[in-house]
Amino acid sequence: MIRHARIPDVKAIHQLLLGYAAEGQLLGRSLADIYDALRDFYVFEKDGEILGVCALAICWENLAEVRSLAVKPGLFGRGIGRKLVVTCLDEARQLGLPKVFALTYQPEFFHKLGFHEIEKSELPHKVWAACLHCVKFPDCDELAFAIDL
Repeated sequence: MIRHARIPDVKAIHQLLLGYAAEGQLLGRSLADIYDALRDFYVFEKDGEILGVCALAICWENLAEVRSLAVKPGLFGRGIGRKLVVTCLDEARQLGLPKVFALTYQPEFFHKLGFHEIEKSELPHKVWAACLHCVKFPDCDELAFAIDL
């Protein structure tokens, strides 16, 4: 079941993201960051366990980002990540956002969902402001993908 994240989910979300951050697969987020952005998060829950997580962060009037996508190791290929991203895209459509982007190390995954690769330079300065706080700045090796809704 996919649902909006709730306060009791924060520590499980944090642990899931932390594992991938340790491998350099995504940027880690502090507990404070997760609490602050909790309304952006969706979780995939089964039998009371968080198996996946994804967030939709609104950047501007015409742009949002799919971020913090993670699925519990060993559960890849079961559609959990796809369902989470589709849920975020559905919300973006409901909000009237015409475009959503993602920074990723998994280009094929996003390509299969209809995203196309873009140059990071196409993203607005507001997005780059967040990049200044990243440990990989200025040598980011993630790829930028976008989808027009």
